Amino acid sequence: MLDRDAFVARLKRVGAERYHDKHPFQVMMNAGALSPDKLRMWAANRYYYQKRIPSKDAAILSTLPTREMRRRWIKRITDHDGTLENGGGGFEMWIALTHAVGLDEADVRSERFVQPGTRFAVDGYVTFARTQPWLPAVASSLTELFAPALMTERLAALLEKYPWVDPAGLAYFRARIEIAPRDAEYALDWVCEHARTDEAQAACIDALRFKCDVLWAVLDATQAACGIASK
Repeated sequence: MLDRDAFVARLKRVGAERYHDKHPFQVMMNAGALSPDKLRMWAANRYYYQKRIPSKDAAILSTLPTREMRRRWIKRITDHDGTLENGGGGFEMWIALTHAVGLDEADVRSERFVQPGTRFAVDGYVTFARTQPWLPAVASSLTELFAPALMTERLAALLEKYPWVDPAGLAYFRARIEIAPRDAEYALDWVCEHARTDEAQAACIDALRFKCDVLWAVLDATQAACGIASK
């Protein structure tokens, strides 16, 4: 079994090797190389992932073994779905982003731009959360370790390279830059505390690799829909 430092380093290596900041489509986005239609295709496909995040988190919530853990995890659902009293949430922020790039909300919610590959990958992730033990399911969320750097770069690129995008619609990225480190911190503590065998650590590493593959597959599907050939 790896000690904590070596285990954390191994988890972070998954992100260094496989996180979707390295996907050609994301590289093109950050370089300002996407047309308005291609950026809209990305926002519309990613919408499906945003829509399904609370279902994934609810599935994990149902398997967490203690009340204290459930109290922490449920905040992820309200962060994304908002509340009846206050509304808001990451989902509404993503709808605002689709407005900012020029999409019609009815088109977005109809999912008519969502590609089969996107749907298959995202639904597969929700199924993973529903069927796996809580420990690897939580470990799969550790892409949040890598998200702030990507969100910071993406936000800067959208502001600088896509001046036609309404800046008022970029609140999602600003929020995630703050929220993701908080969520990653306690999830990483749980994983390190409870992955106490070689097999458990390997399952967590594999789960994080799977989540990276899900995000990569969404961009694969988006890139194909935009008619951009894979290199």
